[in-house]
Amino acid sequence: MGYIIAIAGKGGVGKTTVAALITRRIVDARLGSVLVVDADPNSNLAELLGGKVKETVGDIIGKIASDPSSVPQGMTKDRFIEYKVQTSLSEDDGFDILTMGLPEGPGCYCYVNNVLRGVVSKLIADYDYIIIDNEAGLEHLSRRTSRRADSFLIVSDSSAVGLKAAYRINGLIKQLKFEKQHVFLLINRAARPAQAMLKDPGVKNILAEGAEYLGGIPYDEDILTLSIKGEEIFKLKKSAASIKALDKMGDRLWQKNALKSGQAR
Repeated sequence: MGYIIAIAGKGGVGKTTVAALITRRIVDARLGSVLVVDADPNSNLAELLGGKVKETVGDIIGKIASDPSSVPQGMTKDRFIEYKVQTSLSEDDGFDILTMGLPEGPGCYCYVNNVLRGVVSKLIADYDYIIIDNEAGLEHLSRRTSRRADSFLIVSDSSAVGLKAAYRINGLIKQLKFEKQHVFLLINRAARPAQAMLKDPGVKNILAEGAEYLGGIPYDEDILTLSIKGEEIFKLKKSAASIKALDKMGDRLWQKNALKSGQAR
């Protein structure tokens, strides 16, 4: 089973950018095969990574649920869903992308969702690293993908609103009883050094509930420039402040040394 990094945070804190940065860091370091799962309904992770979405899983289950006759004769519904999910993968240099999306149209999704969880569980077993970019509600992770995460990364900015949302997400992780090794808090666009952030009441509340402070990624003008130009994260210079910050905390996040020594699952 691959090493799963699940990422969550409220909209606007730069969660998807962090997911793209982590993907780039693992790909650049050639640590192993990578599957990126974009489970945020506002699907734009593939674009940030320079990939193209062929078909979302939401499209697939929506069509099958609303029109069961779309399953070819001689093929079971389970096998057809597995085939469609496999062909929906966007394959790039060093990583693959699975975009979940949202189902549309009428129909009952219960059966399809149950099958889908099994299909995705089988799929992620084929990769060394799986990076899941979730929505704040964690619906895809709890219902359609996996209830396991080796590193659960909660992303927030320095604002009180962002930290309150991070606190709620941490509570949701506990409530849904995810199997996990670590729950980390990362501050994106951090305006204060680590020691100052650790004294913040919002941060202290989250850490008091069992999360670990991973660190902060400073505001990076290079990322803003990249966004304005509509360029992929791989165009970011290695000297960028965000890349340097992530390098300092990377081994803790993806437990590289544990993987090499065979200690990780």
